[in-house]
Amino acid sequence: MSQAEASAKAEAIDRFIARRETRQEDWDVFSFQEKADPKYRRAQLRYVGGGGTEKHDDPNTIPAGHFTLSIMVLPPGHGGPMHYHETEEVFFVLDGEVTCVWEQNGQTYERVLKQYDAILNPPGMPHYFRNDGDREARFNIMVGAARPQPPVYTEPKIDALRAERRRAEAAQQR
Repeated sequence: MSQAEASAKAEAIDRFIARRETRQEDWDVFSFQEKADPKYRRAQLRYVGGGGTEKHDDPNTIPAGHFTLSIMVLPPGHGGPMHYHETEEVFFVLDGEVTCVWEQNGQTYERVLKQYDAILNPPGMPHYFRNDGDREARFNIMVGAARPQPPVYTEPKIDALRAERRRAEAAQQR
């Protein structure tokens, strides 16, 4: 293999590596949800695609082909609102504990996931997560589509706040 061929292969592999030191904790991506409830404050570190957010064009991520991958930073006492996706979503706990809740036919089902535990949330299954512990939790989220549709929230106020944010962002781009 020539020096030029080796260099081309190195550049090719480097395009598909996302290093922690180049990730930013994005505390703003879910800020519209915080207006509904401050406990929804959390951060996302994007690695592959934009996940369930609308940050699909983040130039600092590896472009998604068939799924997205990010890490959620969840302070104690915080969580996400009840929602569901058109595709499956996996949570894999890296550090701390995350309580995962499903709601189906008026019944609520809760399970605590600890380090290296995972849950697959099926398409259309209303679910949410929260950190009931006394220290920060970090968990990996994989969404089963390259550009998933935005989540559907069961709390109408959150969809209204998301729409308000979209209008504000569109006005800034004009």
